[in-house]
Amino acid sequence: MNWKRFWVASLAVFVVIQAIDYIMDIIVLKKVYESLQSFWREDTVSKIWLAYVMALLISFLFTYIFIKGREGKGILEGVRFGIVIWLFAIVPMYHTLWVFVPIPYALIFRWTLFGLLQTLVAGIIVAAIYKPSAPAKA
Repeated sequence: MNWKRFWVASLAVFVVIQAIDYIMDIIVLKKVYESLQSFWREDTVSKIWLAYVMALLISFLFTYIFIKGREGKGILEGVRFGIVIWLFAIVPMYHTLWVFVPIPYALIFRWTLFGLLQTLVAGIIVAAIYKPSAPAKA
């Protein structure tokens, strides 16, 4: 495993996912979240560090799993991987949450779509950074 590319890809995934989260949570869904204020924890600010630690862990695992299963097929492989991870983790997670928490399905749907965007972009990033080495020139 090329550790330098692993760390670069993992950190790039983390940064991009955090940027998409910021756009989603602070800009796009701000009014929805305000309307559901009674559902959120009052002490979120004191616990937010854990969300960042988990996002970093997910970024490392996302990259690691991609690298270990990589077939060297380029960007489309990253797209495929992003879709598989979305179907494996994001779709079930949000829909299961909807079963237990009285959140409007419209919010679950938006989270699921943003999750697709995140996993697609993350897959493309990892595939681009961890692309096969060019053949040596003679």
